Amino acid sequence: MTIRATGHPLTRLEAAQAQAEHVLGPRKAKRIATFGNGGLYVRAGTGAQIMAWLVDFTVFLFGVGAGVVALALVDRAVTLSDNLAAGASLSLLVVVPLLYGLCYGNGRALGALLTGTQLVRARDGGRIGLKACWAMLVRTLLMPVLVVVLVVTAFSTGSSDAPGSLVRTTIDPGATRRLHDAGIR
Repeated sequence: MTIRATGHPLTRLEAAQAQAEHVLGPRKAKRIATFGNGGLYVRAGTGAQIMAWLVDFTVFLFGVGAGVVALALVDRAVTLSDNLAAGASLSLLVVVPLLYGLCYGNGRALGALLTGTQLVRARDGGRIGLKACWAMLVRTLLMPVLVVVLVVTAFSTGSSDAPGSLVRTTIDPGATRRLHDAGIR
């Protein structure tokens, strides 16, 4: 058992972080966290998470744009009613992320592939599977709203802690694999 300078023993997580420092480096070792089942993983860096979101949001915007162009072409050929065209255009805001999410069951959408991250279940690190459609809808539509709410809450309460618990988390799969290969589980 390792003891801190204060005389208190290190927690299991602190001990793993200290042990992993020589394998991962100090910055990645500080990002070690535990799944709900106690397994260790390395959280993706904030910059990588933001970049992955930006890429996915850009894909979402291009998808909605392509859908609007397709609707305009259909409207020229068939002359859709204004209500139908408006409803179809608004439905693209939900349909595009759901369709993009179908490609996302293993937690590796385009943003994750480009940044080397992966979205997994927070309870055990498993695949998110068919719930990926919902996850992509949340990432593209609700995330901007959530960020605004959290910023307003942080300024009004002085706390940056968000209430609730995570269902999914973003990991650094390469660093997590190196952590496990080093025998730190």
